[in-house]
Amino acid sequence: MFNLFTKQAKEKIGEENKISFSKDGDIPRHIAIIMDGNGRWAQARHLPRIAGHKEGMNTVKKITTYASKLGVKVLTLYAFSTENWKRPSSEVEFLMKLPVDFFDVFVPELVKENVKVTVMGYKEYLPKHTQKAVENAIEQTKDNTGMVLNFALNYGSRAEILTAVNELLEEVKQGKDIEEVDEEMFSNYLMTASLPKKMQDPDLLIRTSGEERISNFLLWQIAYSELFFTDSYWPDFSLENLEEAIGSFQQRQRRFGGLKTKGDASK
Repeated sequence: MFNLFTKQAKEKIGEENKISFSKDGDIPRHIAIIMDGNGRWAQARHLPRIAGHKEGMNTVKKITTYASKLGVKVLTLYAFSTENWKRPSSEVEFLMKLPVDFFDVFVPELVKENVKVTVMGYKEYLPKHTQKAVENAIEQTKDNTGMVLNFALNYGSRAEILTAVNELLEEVKQGKDIEEVDEEMFSNYLMTASLPKKMQDPDLLIRTSGEERISNFLLWQIAYSELFFTDSYWPDFSLENLEEAIGSFQQRQRRFGGLKTKGDASK
C-alpha cells in the first residue's frame, strides 16, 4: 500500500512539475545555444567524431527554421571557440569545411525564410575558404529583415572583453576624450554590438549534452540570461527540446535584481 501510494504521489508530482510550452506565451527575443555533444553522439554510435558534427549541422537547420517561425528575433549559435583549435588537426579541418557545405545548401532556404546571417568572432584567423563562405552568406542575406542567425565562430568571451578594453585604451591614446566607461558604452565595443540594440544580451541560454558550464561564451552578455541545461546531445536536440527550454523560460520570473509586485505581473 505504501509503495503504491509513493508511486502515485511521484507521478502526480511529475505531472505538476512538467514544463508546459505555449506558442502564445512569452517567446525569448534572443536565444543563445552552446551546441555540445556532437563527438559523444558519434562515439555512442561507434562513428567518427566528424559524423557527429555533420549531423549537428542538420540540427542547426531545423532549429533555425523553427525558432524563426516561433518569433525568435536573434539566435546565436556557438559554432567554434577560440579553444577548439586545440582539437586534432583532422577534426579542425573538417569543422572549417562545414560552413562551406552548410551555407552552400542552406542559404537559399534562409533567404526564403527571411533570415539574416551574421558572424561574430575572430574571422580573420579562419581559413580563406571558410572566410569566403561566411562572407557570401552574410552578403546574400544582408537585406533579410527576419530573425538574425548569429554564428559565434572562432569566438571566446575573455578574448572579446580584452579586445574591447584594448580598443578603448587605444582610442584614449589617440586622443579620444573618455572620462568614464559605463555598461552601455562598453557594450558598444563587444562583438554583439552589431545586433539590434535591445537584443544584444540573450534572454535564454541553452546548453546541450548534460554539461552545466558556460565555457567562455558571452560572459558579459548573459549576466541576466535564464539558463537551461539538457542531457540531449546536440544532434538529438529536437523541436520538442527547444519547446521545453522555452517553456521553462516562460515559467520563470525575471526580476533583474529587483522585486516584482502585483502591479508588475505583466512585465
